[in-house]
Amino acid sequence: MDDLKLLALDEEDLGVVSAHVQDAVFKVAGIVYDPRRGQFSLVINRFVWEKAEGSRRSFERRRSALLFKRVTAVRSLGFDRNDAETVLDLLALRFSQKEDGPEGTIEFVLAGAASIALDVECIEVQLADTGGAWETAFKPRHPEGV
Repeated sequence: MDDLKLLALDEEDLGVVSAHVQDAVFKVAGIVYDPRRGQFSLVINRFVWEKAEGSRRSFERRRSALLFKRVTAVRSLGFDRNDAETVLDLLALRFSQKEDGPEGTIEFVLAGAASIALDVECIEVQLADTGGAWETAFKPRHPEGV
């Protein structure tokens, strides 16, 4: 099996997860926040960057789950959270530490100047592929310097 499973417990680990979810797409309907459990999750279709090297004619996407634990608050900007069919494109995950402690904010940088911000007690993130891969002919492109 070549399903990806990652755990992030610090900023360096989060950078690895961010690289694997770059250019993932997801619908607003796939966003779930459970404040009682302090969990935020997304169902995403991630681009399989680890298999995208070279001059290929086809690439892969995989259905994956992205779970954030120890979340105390969620904010969003630049999209309608009530429009379940809106498709968002995840460009990167960033962490801003608050003072000296492990708490801080994880920001989802989304295309179109949109974002999601999670206030967290600490970094605790899981990424797991949940389904088979499917072929796509399109490889995401980024302007120079992005």
